[in-house]
Amino acid sequence: MVSGPQSQLHPHHQPLPAEYQTTDKGRAAAQEAYSSPTTTTSTMASPPLSLTSTTTLPNSLPMPLLGFGIYRSPPSVCVASCLHALKTGYRHIDSAQFYANEAEMGAAVRQSGIPRSDIFLTTKILSAGGSPSKTLAKLRDSVAKIDPGPQGYVDLFLIHSPSGGKEARREMWQALEQLLDEGRAKSIGVSNFGVGAIEELREFARVWPPHVNQIELHPFCQQRTIVSYCQQHNITIQAYSPLVRNQKAHDPTLTSLAQKHGGKTVSQILIRYALQKGWVPLPKSDTPSRIEENADVYGGWELGEGDMAVLDGLDEGEGGAIVQAVRN
Repeated sequence: MVSGPQSQLHPHHQPLPAEYQTTDKGRAAAQEAYSSPTTTTSTMASPPLSLTSTTTLPNSLPMPLLGFGIYRSPPSVCVASCLHALKTGYRHIDSAQFYANEAEMGAAVRQSGIPRSDIFLTTKILSAGGSPSKTLAKLRDSVAKIDPGPQGYVDLFLIHSPSGGKEARREMWQALEQLLDEGRAKSIGVSNFGVGAIEELREFARVWPPHVNQIELHPFCQQRTIVSYCQQHNITIQAYSPLVRNQKAHDPTLTSLAQKHGGKTVSQILIRYALQKGWVPLPKSDTPSRIEENADVYGGWELGEGDMAVLDGLDEGEGGAIVQAVRN
């Protein structure tokens, strides 16, 4: 098991200096990062990454480092895609209420014959129900779709977005805490949350910090302020859209690095970059060959320090986001 790389501040994750920040929260986070003592990293070599590598969430739950995203994967193909991913070796699948395929994800797990306890399943609540009881009912409904029966559970349940206002965020977080108490969720977290929204949770949360923050991350949108903040507070970072939705397939920097590494694909370079940054990437595809390709990022090769520096230099800040950058 690979301990969570988020527990130490990686030099590539330093936020932009305070003078470049646009919000008080961002400036405060930058000031804290640059004034904190440098952490000494152990010289002990880490075991090489593999498809079975895991990170450990703040509540000690292991989570596979590579996930399989099923964003808006149509129900008619989602089961087959998940089954192929599981056959390939993935053991981590990411769904959401908004994706409308929670039931298909669960069906694939049951059809696979792989023990439920060997697979890490994530979903997300899109919006509050209007009352604590109605919101909790929405959470339980998702669990029932994914893992039917009285002992059914999800490994991770996230708030999909901070939009909706403070009371909606309170309602959803407290309902997630209740689901955690019931054992129907093994861990809870957030998605698309910036520094301010996570700090706000302190006002009413029994469970803080959130175990996970899932945000858009790739070389063109590195979100350094929130990444640094999450690392400092031991919040595991998941990266959605790590492949930039194939919009950078012909980027000359990426294609050059792919050729340099023995004919790897741009997607493989992007996934390997995310893994070496200490993020948990969630690449999505419904094409069997690409599902396999996206998992073939191990086997004794890695990006060198120079490669990582080149990729770090592609950051375009908020302008590089294809979905959304968080508000800090």
